[in-house]
Amino acid sequence: MGEKYGGKTSKDNDMIKESNLTYDDYASIDDGNRYELVNGQLELMSPAPAVTHQLISHQMQKIITHSCESDYFILYAPVDVILSSKEVRQPDLVLLHRSRIDILRNRGIEGAPDLVVEILSPSTLKRDKIDKLKTYARYKIPEYWIVEPASGMLEQYTLQDEQYTIFNVFQHNDNVSSPNVSCISFTMEEIMNNIPDIKN
Repeated sequence: MGEKYGGKTSKDNDMIKESNLTYDDYASIDDGNRYELVNGQLELMSPAPAVTHQLISHQMQKIITHSCESDYFILYAPVDVILSSKEVRQPDLVLLHRSRIDILRNRGIEGAPDLVVEILSPSTLKRDKIDKLKTYARYKIPEYWIVEPASGMLEQYTLQDEQYTIFNVFQHNDNVSSPNVSCISFTMEEIMNNIPDIKN
């Protein structure tokens, strides 16, 4: 049976069929589930991500913090990125320059951060590579990374004329750098070498 909200039940346990909701509606829900607010509709997030996903997120957060903490706030899920009253997302990692502390609130980031990172899971593939790609571009987040855990590949997208274009792809010993965040410098091999081979 799908989750219920407002007396309605989702068919695919993915999208809650309730429209025209705002951040206040979203923030008032306390049912033990995690949601994102997508164009005024609640979208039920998947169960807790796989351990490999969490380990990659932790390694990336740790290595980016080491080189960027003096200039950036580095936050990790769950953290609300409130792009509008009807659009609230929870990226896996978020970088916000310390000079922009005015958009940092106790409830989350109110506006476009400098960089967002999503780590793919089978259940979030379409959401991360299509839906969020369009959303993050629409709200003018300058840079978006998609990390593929199975291959250890990082796709880097940058904003050009209000749309994302793929700027680079990093694997193995390629040095990950950013045209917008100068303190970033690591390789995906550094990340993946610290991820054990975990059985399903």
